[in-house]
Amino acid sequence: MTGHTERWIDATRLPADVVALIEALGPRDELVVRRDGRPIATISGTHATFPERPPSDDPGFEDVTVVATAMKLSASTRAALSDRLGPDYIVLDLHKAPKSAEVLLVPPVSPQLIGSLRAMFPQARVVIAEIEDEELGVSYSGPVRRLINAGADVYVPPSTIPRLAVHLDRTMTHLRELAAGTTSAPLTLEAPD
Repeated sequence: MTGHTERWIDATRLPADVVALIEALGPRDELVVRRDGRPIATISGTHATFPERPPSDDPGFEDVTVVATAMKLSASTRAALSDRLGPDYIVLDLHKAPKSAEVLLVPPVSPQLIGSLRAMFPQARVVIAEIEDEELGVSYSGPVRRLINAGADVYVPPSTIPRLAVHLDRTMTHLRELAAGTTSAPLTLEAPD
């Protein structure tokens, strides 16, 4: 092409909110960049669409677990989660994920919404998560976080009486050790065995 110069900038050099705006662009969408009210550039969306199920002969998708997020997360936050999960995972917004996604990450919501989301992703394992990440600016607290913030010390997930007794004993022993200064290990919330 005559007169056409392709220039580029690495997205990691841009602020996260700008990257999120760019990544949210659809195939025909445009983002106009303005200075003093006048346009100085236009960014066009070029998103690829995902097939219903990634082709099994595509080596890039054959062993990848697709995680669809049903919470508003920036592209950089989804990328950070994907990086932490490793190369066997890809984390996508639910609107861009294929129906064949294996995991659906959801904040604490109503049972009716869970049912609707399950209908959208019938094969997915639904994982409800409360997230507090100040560094990435993500806050999805639910009833457990609100109870902890109100002064509760420990949350024990539903269990049988024998499992509750074991977990409660472990927790109280650990709290006594912390109070006596004999241990520096932080208290963790874990499901009873």
